[in-house]
Amino acid sequence: MKTDMIKIISFIVFLILITSNSVLSKSKEEISVIAVGDIMMGTDFPDRYKILPPDNGKNLFIHVENLLVKGDLVFGNLEQVLIDGGKCAKDINASNIWAFKCPVKFAANLAKAHFNMMSIANNHAWDFGIDGAQSTMKALDSVKIKHSGPKGDIGKISINGTRVGLIAFSTNDNGYNLLNINDAKGFINEISKEFDVFIVSFHGGTEGIKALHTKNQEEYLGREPRGNVIRFSHMAIDNGADLVIGHGPHVPRAMEFYKGKLIAYSLGNFCTYGIISIKKEKGIAPVLEVVLDKNGNFIRGKIYSFKQIYPGYPVPDKNSRASTLIRSLSQTDFPENKIRIDEKGNITK
Repeated sequence: MKTDMIKIISFIVFLILITSNSVLSKSKEEISVIAVGDIMMGTDFPDRYKILPPDNGKNLFIHVENLLVKGDLVFGNLEQVLIDGGKCAKDINASNIWAFKCPVKFAANLAKAHFNMMSIANNHAWDFGIDGAQSTMKALDSVKIKHSGPKGDIGKISINGTRVGLIAFSTNDNGYNLLNINDAKGFINEISKEFDVFIVSFHGGTEGIKALHTKNQEEYLGREPRGNVIRFSHMAIDNGADLVIGHGPHVPRAMEFYKGKLIAYSLGNFCTYGIISIKKEKGIAPVLEVVLDKNGNFIRGKIYSFKQIYPGYPVPDKNSRASTLIRSLSQTDFPENKIRIDEKGNITK
């Protein structure tokens, strides 16, 4: 009897969390962009680390689907390869070298969760070489998800007649490299002219619990350069970006308004099934919604607080740790910041 009562109470709490996470209302003249951080739907490589979710992962996003469906553009960073078989391009026997992939059919999980735009620009997108990158793009194409990663690959979508584009940067020369700041400036300046609303994403900055703070300096992971993400983001907006979305550190970071445009420096981990640690801040999984007008101007935004539970999938967080953490980091790292984030996660200037 006691167990049944606990189950009933838990279900009621879950319903309250879902209904309280109401999506920002918008008119037909506005565009809702919903963005999350890193996505890894398990891995089947190598055999000794194989861990895939049950039912081919069809329920990985079940607790957030009702939120994501409200977005016009729903974005995430796919930090693995979608390929059946394939030859690994890395020496995974070397120290701290990892490669991740899952079956092509897992692309359907992203479509079921209402994602329609993916970054495939990160340090795992090329784990299986050009064949892996091409397989990933083909898999996403098959479920009508746009993407950006390799050079020439620009995400394009039309929303109520508004041309929206997205270009994804990483520190990999196979794609658009944020370390080559002058080249990046040229790409953004030229490509942004093709769209009414232009979004830039980047995979940069160091990693881990010690990476929570955003600094205006070059960052490294060991000896590997990971860029100056503040300099890059400001440059992107100076050259035509309306919104900048960051990921890579595996923890959330601050947000900032720069020239009236929003920068989210890292959205952390969102769904990293069985692969990435979800301890402490690495388990915080914010969902960001930004409402823009048809010229790309910020109208309003909101941070929805989710967390990952073992072995790594998102559920609502009644303690609102995502919005609380990002508010604190935004105040600390950018003391002159014009951003305001209230206790419900609402973002205003």
